Order: sequence, then C-alpha cells, then structure tokens
Amino acid sequence: MKLEVLMSSAKYKRVVLKLSGEALAGNDGFGINPAVIKSIAQQVKEIAELDVEVAVVVGGGNIWRGKIGSELGMDRTTADYMGMLATVMNSLALQDSLEHLGIETRVQTSIEMRQVAEPYIRRRAVRHLEKKRVVIFAAGTGNPYFSTDTTAALRAAEIEADVILMAKNNVDGVYNADPRKDENAVKYDKLSYLDVLKDGLEVMDSTASSLCMDNDIPLIVFSITEQGNIKRVVTGEEIGTIVRGK
Repeated sequence: MKLEVLMSSAKYKRVVLKLSGEALAGNDGFGINPAVIKSIAQQVKEIAELDVEVAVVVGGGNIWRGKIGSELGMDRTTADYMGMLATVMNSLALQDSLEHLGIETRVQTSIEMRQVAEPYIRRRAVRHLEKKRVVIFAAGTGNPYFSTDTTAALRAAEIEADVILMAKNNVDGVYNADPRKDENAVKYDKLSYLDVLKDGLEVMDSTASSLCMDNDIPLIVFSITEQGNIKRVVTGEEIGTIVRGK
C-alpha cells in the first residue's frame, strides 16, 4: 500500500533533468564540488524512488566552455569537442555518486568511447529507463555548434519525455533581467516558447526553444540550490517557471 502511494504521487512518468556544469561546481565556480554532486544525486534518488524514469543531461561549463576557447583564437569545432569531453567527465562523476546511493545508472555518449560508457542508442536508452535505471546523456549531440540545452530538447523528444526539468544554480526561475544584477527583475510564473524567443529571454538557446515548441515539450525552470526541489517539481508543486507551447 505504501509503495502504491509513492508511485502515484509523481506527476510525470518520464523526465529529462538538465543540469548545467556550473551547478556541479556550486559556489566554487570551477570543477566538481563533492557536497553539491552528492546533494544532486540524493535528489535524483528521491524521484527515482517515486517510480519516475529519469534521464539526465549535464553541461560542461564548470570545466570548459567552447565559446571561451573560440574567443581565445581556438578553432570553434575543436573548442566545442573539448566541451563535449567535459560533459563526459561530469556525467561519470554523477554516475559514481548515484551508484554509491544504490541507484543503477548508465552513461551514454554521443561520441563513441566504449571503454568508459555506452554509445547513445535510443532504443537501448528507453529500455534502461523502463528498467528504472537512470540514464545520463553525455557528449552533447556529438556535433559542434550545438549546446547541451539543445541536447536536452533533442533527447527529450527522442525518448518521449513528459517534461524537461531545467535546474539552475542560484536562480529560481525565469526573470525579465538577471536577478543577481538587477534588484527590480520580475519573475515569470508561466511563459510560452514564443515569448522566450520573441523577448530574447535567456532560458535556453533559440535552437533548443524551437525544438521544444515544435514537439510540445513543457519546460520547468527552477533552482537546484534548495534541497528537495527536484522532488517538489516532479510531484506537481508549482515552483520556478513553466514554459509551454505557443
């Protein structure tokens, strides 16, 4: 009876959790903060125990940003591939934290590296999810010039996820200006993807927003900083900002 109550308390059956690389760094700004990644793993465990099928896309900005490399004169393609490798490092670290908590996890990479992870195969990813394994999608789309936001949108469409959960570091939703710089910034509770594109809101890049809009994938933007927020979102609590359709 207790298990049935837990299973029925989740609003979504299959989710894509988008984590920025910066979220793994916490207040350090660079690298992987052990306390932060343990906290995130614990929150992922909480929703996995609600019988939610969880896929994760992790950025690499805490280790390397392709844009910075290109600004330094590096070839953009090379810089972007370096960024993809950074996401693999973050994904393996998250996998290790999850497995220490007893959560079976698979990392799938868009760039083949069989010694450390599985290659991304859609049907295999879906099967892992059906078996209640957490699947972490690493190495972006495998192509330069595409962000991990686009990866999250693409994978969500491919695996037919119910929602994308975009966990932000120290920001609790979408604002009309950066709330860390402008004390008069106004938070949105609800938005459409057209609003995001038209107003140039920095939720996700335009490619990812268009992909979500075209495939009718809702997006919830919320803060990862507060422990338990992922579970709150999954169980239907209205926190952060929800972005839908047109």
